[in-house]
Amino acid sequence: MARKSVKLLAATPTEWVDAVLADFDAFLVDHANCERKASALVISLVVKYPDRAQIIPDLIKLAQEELQHFGEAYQFMEKRGIRFYKDSPDPYVNELIALARHGRDDRFIDRMLISSLIETRGAERFSLIAEALKDPELKSFYTKLWNSEIKHAHQFVHLLLREVDEDAVYPRLHELAKFEASIMVGQKIRAALH
Repeated sequence: MARKSVKLLAATPTEWVDAVLADFDAFLVDHANCERKASALVISLVVKYPDRAQIIPDLIKLAQEELQHFGEAYQFMEKRGIRFYKDSPDPYVNELIALARHGRDDRFIDRMLISSLIETRGAERFSLIAEALKDPELKSFYTKLWNSEIKHAHQFVHLLLREVDEDAVYPRLHELAKFEASIMVGQKIRAALH
């Protein structure tokens, strides 16, 4: 699939990697929760926009992939003896979602574009983690996830372009990317994906 998303406008600071490695168990739980919520979000798009029938099969596949990633993260938790628990709300994601416009079509566009940006940020961070990890099994897992997340980032935009003219997509995506960079930079660094 050709590149459809945009590049991030701010890089994750190296201090974030240090925080994750210092409390990898907490990161793993947060990561599992992020995959669970990503799957639920994609299913919610199917439910809220049943009239977008031409992209529903692809959204369902995407939700299944996110759910598979949740299962894989959960398996690593089990191996490490970590109990799963529901996390607290994600301030990064919530700030991005708060930017979504009202109105059915505008909200659909924004939810798809925000999802693309979240996946792009996830890909960047999984790449950083894969580089930093020593455990070969975890390194392989996060390298695989990096590839998957970047594919998902492009897929959200690709699917949106099947429904909406690109003149309604790219200007808004660039605008949201600026907000995403500002939101990411303003977040407290913690052992969490976002």
